[in-house]
Amino acid sequence: MEHLIELRTRLIWSIGGFFVAFLVCFFFAKQLFNLLVIPFKWATQWAGLDPQKVELIYTAPQEFFFTQIKLAMFGGMVIAFPLIATQIYKFIAPGLYRNERAAFLPFLIASPLLFLLGGGLVYFFFTPMVMWFFLTMQQAGSGDQVQISLLPKVSEYLSLIMTLIFSFGLVFQLPVVTTLMARVGLLTSEGLREKRKWAIVIAFVVAAVLTPPDPVSQIGLALPTILLYEISILAARMIERKREEERAAAEKKAEGEAAEA
Repeated sequence: MEHLIELRTRLIWSIGGFFVAFLVCFFFAKQLFNLLVIPFKWATQWAGLDPQKVELIYTAPQEFFFTQIKLAMFGGMVIAFPLIATQIYKFIAPGLYRNERAAFLPFLIASPLLFLLGGGLVYFFFTPMVMWFFLTMQQAGSGDQVQISLLPKVSEYLSLIMTLIFSFGLVFQLPVVTTLMARVGLLTSEGLREKRKWAIVIAFVVAAVLTPPDPVSQIGLALPTILLYEISILAARMIERKREEERAAAEKKAEGEAAEA
């Protein structure tokens, strides 16, 4: 019962933190949405258009309202994630040894930082690049050509940028996952090197599934994934080297104690 009571307490704190963050984000939903539109304005500048004429539409009366709810839920989860991760750690920490807690804590810090790094890459580079790619498909009406203009729906634009942020944030967890698996002995640097060709193929397949169906965003996600895979190989090798040094030091200490005896 003590474990269930502890679990209930951690769930209450997590849900309460998410609910408060959701309310705050919903109150500032329009300001947050305008903040997310800034990469679209950058893309219009790259395309040689007037950023002041950026226009998004909604075609159903309730569409923008539910878009604000989705934005508030997404923002609330991002803001409340440190609290939720802390509650998870506090729940499992009593069952871990001191060295296990010391090994787990850096990954708990690195995971949200890497997610924010992936989200920042989406916001400042990939979203403007993807929107610029779509803007170049517009057609100016002249002669026998009709005018074709890009007028994104608010719900579809939010879905696009949320998908990109989630995809990049998820992919940027690759070093954390592989390093943890290498620490417990489930992966080795040599094994990761041998599977490099398969990893490259899988990176492009995953990018095709997680991103919109355009080559810019797919290549943009696949290339960082491959780079992170290489970083994971280096991290696994560092862990193996440290483990070898600790084993050698322990053997040397045991030999010294045996010689003294």
